[in-house]
Amino acid sequence: MGAAHGPADEKPHVVCVPLPAQGHVTPMMKLAKILHCKGFHVTFVNTEYNHRRLVRSRGPAAVAGLSDFRFATIPDGLPPSDADATQDPESLCYYTMTTCLPHMTKLLEDLNSTAGVPPVTCVLGDNVMSFCVDAAAAVGVPCALFWTASACGFMGYRNFRSLMDEGLSPLKDEELLRNGYLDTPVTEAAGMSKHMRLRDFPSFICTTNRDGILLNFLMHEVEQSDRAAAIILNTLDELEQPALDAMRAILPPIYTIGPLNFLVEQVLPDGGGPLATTRSSLWREDRSCLEWLHGGSPGPWCTSTSAV
Repeated sequence: MGAAHGPADEKPHVVCVPLPAQGHVTPMMKLAKILHCKGFHVTFVNTEYNHRRLVRSRGPAAVAGLSDFRFATIPDGLPPSDADATQDPESLCYYTMTTCLPHMTKLLEDLNSTAGVPPVTCVLGDNVMSFCVDAAAAVGVPCALFWTASACGFMGYRNFRSLMDEGLSPLKDEELLRNGYLDTPVTEAAGMSKHMRLRDFPSFICTTNRDGILLNFLMHEVEQSDRAAAIILNTLDELEQPALDAMRAILPPIYTIGPLNFLVEQVLPDGGGPLATTRSSLWREDRSCLEWLHGGSPGPWCTSTSAV
């Protein structure tokens, strides 16, 4: 039997699930803070490995959260490790894709039976964490996917299969990396410029290995986008209209919210208000350079800069 939820039920509850890599955790954290500012109860899901790294790099305050902005963890499927380093990308992508679904589903079920926490109303997963769509479906809620890069980048990956069907990839041998083959024109790629060359696509397509983990992971994940309730992108229509038009023709509703850094500055008061100490950097900062800059005497470059 689920727990009684109480007054907090009035808030929509979004569960945010970034890919456990720095370039994905940071924009997801910014979006989560914006949603919180707009009235959402937020559960932010890190892997157990990244949770430990956050505590080491930023201290316990980084994951303290608030009563309506909480942190949760799931395992990533990799062997246990306390290393303070970026995990191997191929292993990380493979294991998140193949092992995280049951853990994510259980977390959603647990949240729905936790007293004082509103029931989950939606999941916001990284666009390369498509298991979130299945986990959300298991508990009867929609899942939106967040593409943290450009729309052009998304369509670059989305064209991978057609490039392979046309025989442009995988490369027959490594000599094709050097002999000008990568300058082959690709004039009919959906949502892309008519002046594209093979080398202009994300580099994973320029491989001799048809079974490469990252090639197949990325191709699989962007194709799973069709099953999402919506897709959110960190871009703006005026910047990427052709790519966005191509996406809107084949995908669920598309929402552009970029540039995210500007939106954060507009929405969040006082650098984040009560969430100002909630940070997403996985690396411990070396602030000695700032101390030197603040305390040192002006160097010769200051004089020359002033003269300009």
